[in-house]
Amino acid sequence: MSLTVHTEQRGDVVVVSVAGELDMATAPQLQDQITDLLDKGRNRLVFDLANVSFCDSTGLSVFVRAKNSCDEAGGVVRLAAPQRGVLRILEVSGLVEVLHTYPTVDEAVAGEPTPASS
Repeated sequence: MSLTVHTEQRGDVVVVSVAGELDMATAPQLQDQITDLLDKGRNRLVFDLANVSFCDSTGLSVFVRAKNSCDEAGGVVRLAAPQRGVLRILEVSGLVEVLHTYPTVDEAVAGEPTPASS
Protein backbone atom coordinates (compact mmCIF):
# COMPACT_ATOMS: atom_id res chain seq x y z
CA MET A 1 0.00 0.00 0.00
CA SER A 2 1.15 3.51 -0.68
CA LEU A 3 1.33 6.52 1.59
CA THR A 4 -0.13 9.93 0.90
CA VAL A 5 0.92 13.08 2.72
CA HIS A 6 -0.84 16.44 2.56
CA THR A 7 -0.10 19.60 4.51
CA GLU A 8 -2.35 22.44 5.63
CA GLN A 9 -1.28 25.61 7.41
CA ARG A 10 -3.46 26.48 10.45
CA GLY A 11 -2.11 29.64 12.00
CA ASP A 12 1.43 28.87 13.14
CA VAL A 13 0.83 25.10 13.00
CA VAL A 14 1.20 22.84 9.98
CA VAL A 15 -1.22 19.90 9.93
CA VAL A 16 0.42 16.98 8.15
CA SER A 17 -2.30 14.53 7.10
CA VAL A 18 -0.92 11.04 6.54
CA ALA A 19 -2.88 8.19 4.94
CA GLY A 20 -1.97 4.57 4.26
CA GLU A 21 0.64 2.31 5.81
CA LEU A 22 3.66 3.89 7.47
CA ASP A 23 6.46 1.36 7.34
CA MET A 24 10.01 0.83 6.14
CA ALA A 25 8.97 1.26 2.50
CA THR A 26 6.96 4.46 2.97
CA ALA A 27 8.61 6.22 5.94
CA PRO A 28 11.25 7.96 3.76
CA GLN A 29 8.46 9.76 1.90
CA LEU A 30 7.11 11.22 5.16
CA GLN A 31 10.63 11.98 6.39
CA ASP A 32 11.33 13.96 3.21
CA GLN A 33 8.16 15.99 3.73
CA ILE A 34 9.14 16.74 7.35
CA THR A 35 12.65 17.75 6.32
CA ASP A 36 11.19 20.11 3.74
CA LEU A 37 8.90 21.70 6.34
CA LEU A 38 11.74 22.12 8.84
CA ASP A 39 13.98 23.63 6.13
CA LYS A 40 11.23 26.23 5.59
CA GLY A 41 11.16 27.08 9.30
CA ARG A 42 7.95 25.18 10.02
CA ASN A 43 8.57 23.65 13.44
CA ARG A 44 5.06 23.39 14.90
CA LEU A 45 3.67 20.18 13.42
CA VAL A 46 0.48 18.18 14.02
CA PHE A 47 0.36 14.79 12.36
CA ASP A 48 -3.21 13.74 11.50
CA LEU A 49 -3.11 9.94 11.72
CA ALA A 50 -6.83 9.24 11.24
CA ASN A 51 -6.15 7.50 7.92
CA VAL A 52 -2.98 5.63 8.89
CA SER A 53 -3.93 1.96 8.94
CA PHE A 54 -0.53 0.64 10.07
CA CYS A 55 2.64 2.02 11.63
CA ASP A 56 5.77 0.02 12.41
CA SER A 57 8.92 0.98 14.32
CA THR A 58 10.30 2.78 11.26
CA GLY A 59 7.24 5.01 11.23
CA LEU A 60 7.53 5.65 14.95
CA SER A 61 11.16 6.66 14.49
CA VAL A 62 10.11 9.28 11.92
CA PHE A 63 7.88 10.91 14.55
CA VAL A 64 10.60 10.73 17.22
CA ARG A 65 13.13 12.37 14.87
CA ALA A 66 10.58 15.04 13.97
CA LYS A 67 9.95 15.72 17.66
CA ASN A 68 13.67 16.00 18.40
CA SER A 69 14.22 18.38 15.46
CA CYS A 70 11.22 20.52 16.36
CA ASP A 71 12.23 20.61 20.03
CA GLU A 72 15.70 21.85 19.06
CA ALA A 73 14.10 24.57 16.91
CA GLY A 74 11.72 25.67 19.68
CA GLY A 75 8.72 24.02 18.08
CA VAL A 76 6.43 21.13 18.89
CA VAL A 77 5.16 17.86 17.46
CA ARG A 78 1.73 16.48 18.28
CA LEU A 79 -0.06 13.41 16.95
CA ALA A 80 -3.80 13.43 16.33
CA ALA A 81 -6.62 10.94 15.84
CA PRO A 82 -4.68 7.68 15.57
CA GLN A 83 -6.74 4.59 14.74
CA ARG A 84 -7.02 1.99 17.50
CA GLY A 85 -4.16 -0.19 16.19
CA VAL A 86 -1.78 2.74 15.79
CA LEU A 87 -2.75 4.14 19.18
CA ARG A 88 -2.03 0.74 20.75
CA ILE A 89 1.47 0.74 19.20
CA LEU A 90 2.08 4.22 20.63
CA GLU A 91 0.87 3.11 24.06
CA VAL A 92 2.92 -0.10 24.16
CA SER A 93 6.05 1.73 23.00
CA GLY A 94 5.58 4.43 25.65
CA LEU A 95 5.47 7.12 22.97
CA VAL A 96 1.83 8.17 23.36
CA GLU A 97 2.76 10.81 25.94
CA VAL A 98 6.24 11.62 24.65
CA LEU A 99 4.72 12.44 21.28
CA HIS A 100 1.71 14.27 22.79
CA THR A 101 -1.12 12.30 21.24
CA TYR A 102 -4.62 13.80 21.01
CA PRO A 103 -8.00 12.35 20.03
CA THR A 104 -8.70 15.02 17.40
CA VAL A 105 -6.77 17.31 15.08
CA ASP A 106 -8.50 20.39 16.50
CA GLU A 107 -7.39 19.51 20.04
CA ALA A 108 -3.84 18.85 18.85
CA VAL A 109 -3.70 22.17 17.00
CA ALA A 110 -5.00 23.97 20.09
CA GLY A 111 -2.64 22.03 22.35
CA GLU A 112 -5.46 20.93 24.66
CA PRO A 113 -4.12 19.06 27.71
CA THR A 114 -6.23 15.92 27.09
CA PRO A 115 -4.13 13.14 25.55
CA ALA A 116 -5.72 10.27 23.58
CA SER A 117 -4.65 7.51 25.96
CA SER A 118 -6.62 6.72 29.08
